[in-house]
Amino acid sequence: MSTARQGPLLLGVRHHGPGSARAVRAALDAARPAAVLIEGPPEGDALLGLAADPGMRPPVALLAHAADDPGRAAFWPLADFSPEWVAIRWAQEAGVPVRFMDLPAAHSLAAAGEADDAEPDAVRLDPLAVLAETAGYDDPERWWEDVVEHRGTGGAGEEALGAFEALGEAMEALREAYGDGGHRRDLVREAYMRQRMRAARREFGDGYAVVCGAWHVPALRTRTTVAADRALLTGLPKVKVETTWVPWTHRRLARAGGYGAGITSPGWYAHLFAARDRPVERWLTKVAGLLREEDRQVSSAHVIEAVRLAETLAAMRGRPLPGLTETLEAVRAVMCDGSDVPLALIEDRLVVGDVLGEVPDAAPVVPLQRDLTRQQRSLRLKAEAQERELELDLRKDTDAAKSLLLHRLRLLGIDWGTPTASRSSTGTFRETWRLRWQPELSVRVAEAGIWGTTVLAAATARAEADAAAAGELGEVTALAEQCLLAGLSEALPAVLRALADRAALDTDVARLAKALPALARSLRYGDVRGTDATALGAVAAGLAERICVALPPACAAGLDADAAAELRGHIDGVHTAVGLLADADDGLRGRWSEVLRKLADRDTVPGVIRGRAARLLLDDGRLEAEETARLMGLALSPAAPPADAAGWIEGFAGGSSGGGTLLVHDDRLLGLIDTWLVGVPERAFTDVLPLLRRTFGAYEPGVRRTLGELVRRGPGGPAAARSAGDAPEGFAPELDRERADAVTELVRMLLASPDAAAAA
Repeated sequence: MSTARQGPLLLGVRHHGPGSARAVRAALDAARPAAVLIEGPPEGDALLGLAADPGMRPPVALLAHAADDPGRAAFWPLADFSPEWVAIRWAQEAGVPVRFMDLPAAHSLAAAGEADDAEPDAVRLDPLAVLAETAGYDDPERWWEDVVEHRGTGGAGEEALGAFEALGEAMEALREAYGDGGHRRDLVREAYMRQRMRAARREFGDGYAVVCGAWHVPALRTRTTVAADRALLTGLPKVKVETTWVPWTHRRLARAGGYGAGITSPGWYAHLFAARDRPVERWLTKVAGLLREEDRQVSSAHVIEAVRLAETLAAMRGRPLPGLTETLEAVRAVMCDGSDVPLALIEDRLVVGDVLGEVPDAAPVVPLQRDLTRQQRSLRLKAEAQERELELDLRKDTDAAKSLLLHRLRLLGIDWGTPTASRSSTGTFRETWRLRWQPELSVRVAEAGIWGTTVLAAATARAEADAAAAGELGEVTALAEQCLLAGLSEALPAVLRALADRAALDTDVARLAKALPALARSLRYGDVRGTDATALGAVAAGLAERICVALPPACAAGLDADAAAELRGHIDGVHTAVGLLADADDGLRGRWSEVLRKLADRDTVPGVIRGRAARLLLDDGRLEAEETARLMGLALSPAAPPADAAGWIEGFAGGSSGGGTLLVHDDRLLGLIDTWLVGVPERAFTDVLPLLRRTFGAYEPGVRRTLGELVRRGPGGPAAARSAGDAPEGFAPELDRERADAVTELVRMLLASPDAAAAA
């Protein structure tokens, strides 16, 4: 290219556009500028050298955060196919200076949260959408693919420069027609960019290049005075800023992830940038590989046919090459049998993708991040963008250490892992986690750095501070549970002091009852993890005693239906907690049973609570069948209000407590309910029907069918049927001894001890 051009080389790009990235390299190769300016915060200049480090693997992002408020942060993501990244690497390979030129993060972060200068009703212009519509396209992505991504500018410098010139002219026309397009903040940014360009001109003359969003090119070409630009920049707020590189993901480059400059298909764009020849064939081969991993039958013939179909669709639509739309339609028709289900997997895994970048150890980080990285490597707990499940056996030292780390991070607000129900075991020595590293967690780590320089120290300090600031008893009990799970023995004394103080002052029995289960679980986990929880056990026992005293009066205080239902749930929680605490206090279970007996006997207690108390006593073997039938008979007597009686049934037989199975095997209880239901007055029936449907609708289908059959048979149910010689369906009137004897030996082996079974 001739060196007689006027002014610097302005390369207007689309952020994260592979076509733009290839064109940028071609243009820089042709122009060979003496320096390169990149759209980005100047605070990152000191970190640009790390881009050449072998440990730097995009996608990555430049992170800037306020030094005194790490939560106030901003990211500048870069991928392999980002034009800015290509320009940075070109400058480093060519040995020429490269610098950022956008408005400093010190100003943009200080203004974060303030109202934008744009008018409230201003529409923010999407330049690509306007250009696409002008060209007759209804999809900006498709237009961009046709005019940029499918152009052969990878090795033609003059053609690349011509494309940039044409795009700049188009943007100039848009700026003339739409002004700032609703992006009022851009006027300030562009004033600062021009300042940086003036400084570059003094140092390099006009022999430098600028790589920025195409929208800014007309503003950077405009000749303005230094005074005018300074006027726009005067009085901007400012904060102290710290910067570093952090890993990023393709998913966070996607517009659907909330990234304003995002693209719809980062995985597809990464493929277009990497596949310099035969991109469609290589892409469909990659799709076939993914489908094979999912056990779908996809052969080479499928790939060949999909390529032909994609090319045919592109030709019919007048496109130079098949784009993402054509390839996905071909995949759906040829490889997915017209189904959108496997196609959704392809769009998630390949079109978007979960590629996670890496940054070198030399990148500056807060001490807490350094300690976290050390533990991740020591425990072989790699941060990954794709969600995965982690099964831990707490009896193993390494797994226990992983559990402690994940729980400590959760307490710090760094939700790398989320506990979930284990599919393999319900024992307390098992834990299952869902892990996914999100780029935003780097900000959470920086925020948590104010609590300490190591994960343990930071979690301990955070727990102590949270205990002091907690306003309710439930918050402290949850915190105590977290401390035990996270092994924060040094924080427990402060948490227990706060717990004892809150418990002594709290007189609300519902809050007390809500707090107890967490304490009981904490004691249980403490045993599993070898944590000394003696002091916590004393607090829990005192809390249980207060509940035993306060619960009966609270249940008889004229509760409405919603309050009664809520208290019934708390009673379930306390009952479970008492079961866990009973080993440490032999008399606690007996005292709790006395409370349940009082609740079951008192007419002033709402039916749903009386029924639940009776059921809990029955399950614990502290209520005989005769007494249970008597209580049910009283609750379902004609004198009892129908709504209260229905509540009693819901409390006794509702939920997931196996009430349906109990009724199947107890003819007398089922008969009492059947007799009561038949006698409910017509007006009251519509009122109690929702309660009954909620109770019986929760049963398993087989249980519901069996109950219906028993009721259909009428009074006496199975017992009467057997006495009349009419056996239930599937059963003979009498035992077939010959057939029973045939399985006797097998049953004996199944019921015997393992040693006896082996001997047999």
